Amino acid sequence: MSARFEELDWRRTRLGEISLRRRWDPTFDKDVFEVKLNDDFLMSSLFTVAEIELAWLGLAEVAGEDLDVVVGGLGLGYTAQTVLDSSRVQSLLVVEALGEVIEWHQSGLIPLGKSLTADPRCRYVHGDFFAMAGSPSGLDPDNPGRRFHAIIVDIDHSPRHLLHPSHAPFYEPEGMRRLADHLHSGGVFALWSNDPPDDEYTAALGQVFDDVKATVVSFDNPLQGRDATNTVYTGRTVTTS
Repeated sequence: MSARFEELDWRRTRLGEISLRRRWDPTFDKDVFEVKLNDDFLMSSLFTVAEIELAWLGLAEVAGEDLDVVVGGLGLGYTAQTVLDSSRVQSLLVVEALGEVIEWHQSGLIPLGKSLTADPRCRYVHGDFFAMAGSPSGLDPDNPGRRFHAIIVDIDHSPRHLLHPSHAPFYEPEGMRRLADHLHSGGVFALWSNDPPDDEYTAALGQVFDDVKATVVSFDNPLQGRDATNTVYTGRTVTTS
């Protein structure tokens, strides 16, 4: 058994104060890793079902092999690791706004960091995903204009509950069109949300993408004695011959 509580790192960032904590949870009989931004809990290793399903649901909508994938938001690495668990993926670009989070993975402070960092298919990009998604240069600074087969995003709490107001244009139809420019024909966009399905946002996706879905992901939350739910949105770019 490890120490009951340990703050592994604390930093001031442009978004506020961010900290990485490890605590022993006697209910689950294991170490739990948590990330806080100011007073908000961003993520916990206790509940990772939806982050994992985000990757599987996104990849399930993509046809073919040798896939090039982007994950927006590194966090504790569960979405990125699930992408790499697919033998169909030949490259993964992980775009993360906070260099501190990338350092946690590279130094092995986060359990999945060692496997992600060691995988030759995986490359970290320190940058603002939303600004890059809205730019013609795109998401790969080394290859401007590069297109991908899937772009999978887990950054904001939901399209309505944002970590920063500057992210808002991304969730409008024009922001979706700019994102779609970075996908191959038939490429897939997938988004995690902590909120129930949002009809208005689903309609906005439908202005840009085909086969739009809002899938509810349920998982057990023993701390609250009930099931919890998240939403995964997916949409596919129009396939051209």
